Amino acid sequence: MEFIQWRGLITTNDPEKRLTRGRQRHVGRNSAGRITVRHKGGGVKRLWREVDFRCDKIGVPARVASIEYDPNRTCFIALVVYRDGEKRYVLAPQGWQVGSEMLVSPDAPIVVGNRVPLARIPVGTAVYNIELQAGQGGVLARSAGSSALVLAQEGGYTHLQLPSKEVRMVRSENWASIGALSNPEHRFMTIGNAGRNRRRGVRPTVRGSAMNPVDHPHGGGEGRSLIGRRRGPATPWGKPARGVKTRNPKKQSDKYILSRRKK
Repeated sequence: MEFIQWRGLITTNDPEKRLTRGRQRHVGRNSAGRITVRHKGGGVKRLWREVDFRCDKIGVPARVASIEYDPNRTCFIALVVYRDGEKRYVLAPQGWQVGSEMLVSPDAPIVVGNRVPLARIPVGTAVYNIELQAGQGGVLARSAGSSALVLAQEGGYTHLQLPSKEVRMVRSENWASIGALSNPEHRFMTIGNAGRNRRRGVRPTVRGSAMNPVDHPHGGGEGRSLIGRRRGPATPWGKPARGVKTRNPKKQSDKYILSRRKK
């Protein structure tokens, strides 16, 4: 793997052995071995890094020992060493470097990398690795360059603008980390050739319009032709596609969403 594109941000190529393990990728198959998600398979082997999303060592300062590449996610990860000697991997925000410090505490200062309850975070602050349920660990804003924006504090809830521009309420006692995640240039990545996608575990995708009618609802026709269905675009199995709402209209979490994401 070449690290030239990251301009010296990566400080080591060798992961911490005690925090890694092998992991079998299911490549789109279910427990019966049947394909449930198409276009997945192959790819190079990946060593799994155990990333700490909960960050439950409260009140123990930690120092960044290295910034590392993780093939299993888009942002970089940091190896932090706590004052008691324990080592853990955490998501690395923008601005971190070797020697930066981190503190997980209700009284921690509002600086990049520290983790505090949402109730303590001022309006207008960017946060990442946000909990949806107390003690669950961060599940929101975990990809490269992403962050959520604190818009308001009201009635035991914090109003967050998520990376999708959806505005939703999250309990104020839940924890979040301060800052925005590293590697924001990831969205400009150019695949370049088919072989690189195969190494990433992405198998080829054939257009439905290039198939025969027996294989796909879009198939057939003389030469190049449009979809040409009265009922609109469809999946290979005849279900509506492209723009059809799939979210359950009675989903329990709807009451926490103040503004839908932009289409």
